[in-house]
Amino acid sequence: MTLLFSVLLPVFLVIGFGYFTAWRGWLGPRDVDGIQRFAQNFALPVLLFQSIAAVDFTASFDTGAVGSFYAGALAGFAAGYFGARLIFGRPPADCVAIGFASMFSNTLLLGVPITERAYGPQALAGNYAIVTFHSPLFYTLGITLMEFTLARGGTMSVAGVSMRALGGVLRTPLVIGILCGLAVNLAQAQGLVLPEGFWAATAMIGRAAIPAALFGLGGVLHRYRPDAELGVVALCCAASLLLHPAVTWGLTTLLNTPAEGMRSAVITAAMPPGVNAYLFATMYGRAQRVAASSVLIATALSLLTAWFWLGTLP
Repeated sequence: MTLLFSVLLPVFLVIGFGYFTAWRGWLGPRDVDGIQRFAQNFALPVLLFQSIAAVDFTASFDTGAVGSFYAGALAGFAAGYFGARLIFGRPPADCVAIGFASMFSNTLLLGVPITERAYGPQALAGNYAIVTFHSPLFYTLGITLMEFTLARGGTMSVAGVSMRALGGVLRTPLVIGILCGLAVNLAQAQGLVLPEGFWAATAMIGRAAIPAALFGLGGVLHRYRPDAELGVVALCCAASLLLHPAVTWGLTTLLNTPAEGMRSAVITAAMPPGVNAYLFATMYGRAQRVAASSVLIATALSLLTAWFWLGTLP
């Protein structure tokens, strides 16, 4: 019970405050969109830049933990894609969007603050090692699969589809923040020294990122309503909240992953689909109601499922 009140509840209270504010009409949709754009397009990329630029990957990169997380994520995608196709008879393009929602856990907005509250700031190195690849890898996978699915039977070449997919990934603000952080990390290893004032400024913006993003997430969730197709939504929730962390937990246990890496991997895997799952569906106009309902319902359920997974960890 202590975990619920001291670790999880503060995070979900910030989300709930954003939801309540939007529900009461104290902030309109345009206001919430402005907060969310600030968080997603500026503050979170700066936080990723700052964190990844400072990470010592030689000391914190645990291949067992990172590999276990991504194996679980791919299992979630496969469950979402093939479940939607074989059980619910959805068209292939819809299945890609549903698989993306089953795979793309909310690693940054929920995984980072919950890990920090549970184990302290020093435990976040494993989270950032996972986040470094999260958006670039999954956006590349999702966009590539969707573009090839939509191009099937068309005239666009494989090279053309691939370049279109790569361009979509490289324009993503979170990916830009990650790539800039990696570049500075490598440059610092070669002797680059940036002014203290620069890092103070990035730290100020970075401190605003998580609270603003959680508050904005609550405001955005107010717009979503559980819709039809609840069977497909249940599939997405099960893949995201149960299958992904179960596979990650099993593999990290099998590989005797150190406790720090195991915690970061399993907690991050246990997070619900992020708003990016809905944005991806909206980008292509596929399975939008399923993605929106999955984000809303899984976020609510994750208060309990995250409590369960925290209780299983050493």
